[in-house]
Amino acid sequence: MKRILTIQDISCFGKCSLTVALPLLSAMGIETVILPTAVLSTHTLFKGFTCKDLSDQLKPITDHWKQEGITFDAICTGYLGTEEEIDTVIDIIRTFRNENTLVFVDPAMGDNGKLYPVFDVHYAKKNADLCAVADIADPNITEGSYLTGLPYRETYTEDYVKEMLSALAALGTKMPILTGVSLSEGKTGAMGYDTVKKEYFFYQNEKIPAAYHGTGDIFSSVLAGAFVLGIDRTEALKIAADYTADTIAETVKDPADPWYGVNFEATIPQLVDSLKQFSK
Repeated sequence: MKRILTIQDISCFGKCSLTVALPLLSAMGIETVILPTAVLSTHTLFKGFTCKDLSDQLKPITDHWKQEGITFDAICTGYLGTEEEIDTVIDIIRTFRNENTLVFVDPAMGDNGKLYPVFDVHYAKKNADLCAVADIADPNITEGSYLTGLPYRETYTEDYVKEMLSALAALGTKMPILTGVSLSEGKTGAMGYDTVKKEYFFYQNEKIPAAYHGTGDIFSSVLAGAFVLGIDRTEALKIAADYTADTIAETVKDPADPWYGVNFEATIPQLVDSLKQFSK
């Protein structure tokens, strides 16, 4: 069984970060080890949330793992709160990485042309250092813009997407994947660039006119899991994008309208079914 380490915060209520990554990766048949960077009462769209930073626990925990000889087939990072935390995570990656370890980075820091309010351009540049040690990084267009210095555009061509992928590759990422890419009316998807084979790959599906918190975490978790399972890159994009769309569509039907997150639990059987053809 493959083993993945996922490093990000845990929101006790709200369906994002580790409360999404742990069940989804486990459902995909991957042993999932968590390293919480902080514990929040809810995710940050709720007012008055509490937060306990766990940065000072990252090194003691990973030192203990090292003593126990624990290894990982993959290391996946999500939302990280500070520049210092990013430096710590880079050290953890270097400590546990070997020639067979897949490093997957989701540089979660902004959307819709803006950084999240708690971050600034210095934090964005530190994320570029993290992407430099990644085998795969999957920023959205906003994050790609801040990472590379290219201008953010709401309307763009395929050439613009490829230019940004090339700039991300120049940071050191072996396989950058740009998410939220729409090259056809009414569709959305992702495009990647394989720096080893010098090939682009792309997948898009129908765009559902609804937005929920945590869908990026869902996409990244499933995408990372698919790569860990050795699934072809384009098929991995398809599995992650279709599953994310399925969860949004399922949530739209819910009369309770859980604005704080999607009903991914209801669609886990669909995710498992999508992986059966790849089981050995």
